[in-house]
Amino acid sequence: MKSKRRFSDRILAEVHKSMVVGIRAGMKPHRIIGIWAVVVEKRVFTRSWSMKERSWFRTFQEDPRGILTVGIRKLKIRAVHTRSERLKKAVDRAYIEKYHTPGSIKFARGLARGKRRDTTTELIPL
Repeated sequence: MKSKRRFSDRILAEVHKSMVVGIRAGMKPHRIIGIWAVVVEKRVFTRSWSMKERSWFRTFQEDPRGILTVGIRKLKIRAVHTRSERLKKAVDRAYIEKYHTPGSIKFARGLARGKRRDTTTELIPL
């Protein structure tokens, strides 16, 4: 069985220290938007605050390919929906640890609940 591709340690470190990364979901031309992302077990995860019809999360359900921008780098990615309860718990903790300021903690906690938590998505390099 072929192993999954992984981001380099340098990219993982940049994602870890960046409060916001850029993402474009799908391969159709579209602007890049800022999102929160965390690193867990040397893997990149994100969650969607909004599950609207035109959200990046819904677009990835139709076309899992996209672009991740970290600093000045633009990386081709594939989005994979995460079902593992163990990983979701680790992502919960990572969001709370990373986004702990008074202005962001309520959103980090919100991402760790209900439907938002169910949007846990791993970003894998292509």
